[in-house]
Amino acid sequence: MKQLQVLNKYFWKYRNRFILGFLFIILANYFRVLAPQLTGYVIDAVAVELIKERQPEKLAITNTNLAQKHSNYDAVVKNVAYIINNSNTTFTQKVMICSLIILLLALLSGAFTFLMRQTIIVMSRHIEFDQKNEIFTHYQQLDIGFFKANTTGDLMTRISEDVSRIRMYTGPAVMYLINLVALIGFCLVNMLRQNVTLTIYVLSPLPILALTIYIANTIIDKQSEKVQASLSDLTTNAQESYSGIRVIKSFVQENAMLGFFKQNSENYRKQAVGLAKVESIYFPSIIFMIGLSTLLTIFIGGKMAIEDPSQVGLIVEFVIYINMLTFPVSAIGWTASMIQRAAASQKRINAFLSTNPAIQNPTNPTLFSPGTVAAQNVSFTYANTGIEALKNIHFQWKTNDKILILGKTGSGKTTLAQLLLRFYDANIGTITYNQQPIQNIDIESLRGAISYVPQDVFLFSATVKENISFGLQMLANDEAVQAAAKAANIHDEIMALENGYETVVGERGVMLSGGQKQRISIARALLKKSSLLIFDDCLSAVDANTENTIINNLYTNIHNCTTVFISHRIFTKFSFTQIIVLDQGQIIEQGTHEALMQKNGYYKNLYYKQVEQTTKQVDVVG
Repeated sequence: MKQLQVLNKYFWKYRNRFILGFLFIILANYFRVLAPQLTGYVIDAVAVELIKERQPEKLAITNTNLAQKHSNYDAVVKNVAYIINNSNTTFTQKVMICSLIILLLALLSGAFTFLMRQTIIVMSRHIEFDQKNEIFTHYQQLDIGFFKANTTGDLMTRISEDVSRIRMYTGPAVMYLINLVALIGFCLVNMLRQNVTLTIYVLSPLPILALTIYIANTIIDKQSEKVQASLSDLTTNAQESYSGIRVIKSFVQENAMLGFFKQNSENYRKQAVGLAKVESIYFPSIIFMIGLSTLLTIFIGGKMAIEDPSQVGLIVEFVIYINMLTFPVSAIGWTASMIQRAAASQKRINAFLSTNPAIQNPTNPTLFSPGTVAAQNVSFTYANTGIEALKNIHFQWKTNDKILILGKTGSGKTTLAQLLLRFYDANIGTITYNQQPIQNIDIESLRGAISYVPQDVFLFSATVKENISFGLQMLANDEAVQAAAKAANIHDEIMALENGYETVVGERGVMLSGGQKQRISIARALLKKSSLLIFDDCLSAVDANTENTIINNLYTNIHNCTTVFISHRIFTKFSFTQIIVLDQGQIIEQGTHEALMQKNGYYKNLYYKQVEQTTKQVDVVG
């Protein structure tokens, strides 16, 4: 249960609602437990009338016994009884007055029950809202390595299903726990006031019930964790299938994926059924124990009533108390189950919330300042795979330089881009901006000054305009958005869409082609007007003519910023200040186009192969 202690901050935040809810629960149950006493008073009045007619000699003793019994009533009931007894009312009038008072008590109890739910349940919704925001905020602060190590389905389950189960604790579980403690407390006090012996007999089955609940809860705690883990696997399976539906269909693997889903679904079913079987012990046990208590009340009370008819009202009161206790006692199992499930879910959430991001803002950060970009003896190894992606990288770029980073797949090009954005920190060496180590720069300021077009283009399920203006919080005007789209050579194709810039592109831009998504991503980067532009192999899905058009447009749009092109191809129509060739994480060549052409190395060979290939394509077209 210690896992749930982290929720205390929310209870403190909404303490006014919680305190009011607590008071409303007490008042609702207080007015509710007065009804059995008034009912007993009416039954006692009936007993007096019968004794008057059949056994008048016992009337004095009966009145004495009933006076002693009524003296143990609550102050409100005693005052009502005193007023009725000292007024000229007939038996029928007594019954009517008591019935109206019982109805009034029911209305008061109902009104406070309504207010109880309006405070406690509404409080739980506020806590749910705050907790989801806290988790989402924490997710956004975590580093890229965290998201590589955890599946999207698992992350989604924790922020949705797990938080929902915790809300059941902060709302219904807390409400019913206070309610059952209050109601049991009131009933127990009133029962002990009237007859201690009968109370002990009637409540004797409850310890057995408590032991049953304890054993079942121990099993439920373990089983709940298994159910949540199975649900995460099932959600991940479904999410990946939906995202990769094109691949699944192209390889005709629908049946195989259905088999994986059935396997995960079957595992979840088994765990859920196992949990349901354990939980099914609760209600039969509770019903049996409550029934046993009722039987004991009737059996023992019946013997008492035979000896003393004035005890009939007492038996009726106890039967009503037992019926009142049916729901709160049965709710013990339900409440305990909700608390156990919430603890299991909070444990899973705590595991994430206690995860500190590997990339953290410095204690006294400095703001990003445009200038030279340099790397000194930078090496980096991925912690999760042990792959050394970069080795002893050195470079220095001046303001407004145009850089080309070349290399084969897996040579470390994208890793270098991610180090420049501080998605990761170098294991060895330092990257500096304007002679300021990257670790000293405020992360938001750093990334706010960089426009990045990733290799794996991502578009949100929003309109074209919203995707392009995403870097400006979607506040850019139409003219600026269209200018960026024209520079990326995508404007005409956007206008050809049914709703133009207001066209919704679908999940991950599914409505668009790969080349269109890349160019929209380029437009998004250009619109941001950053000090540093990084294009990570962002023209791989466009044809040569479109590529040339984009390159020419970019040449006129990136004069006032440092620009880095990452590619496995050479842009022959673009003049680069510096070219870096990577191979297996190391710089094997570095310099200008002219300098590298003087060497008989990788760049020169790639250049001639590319020119030769382009010439052949032109000949074929001709």
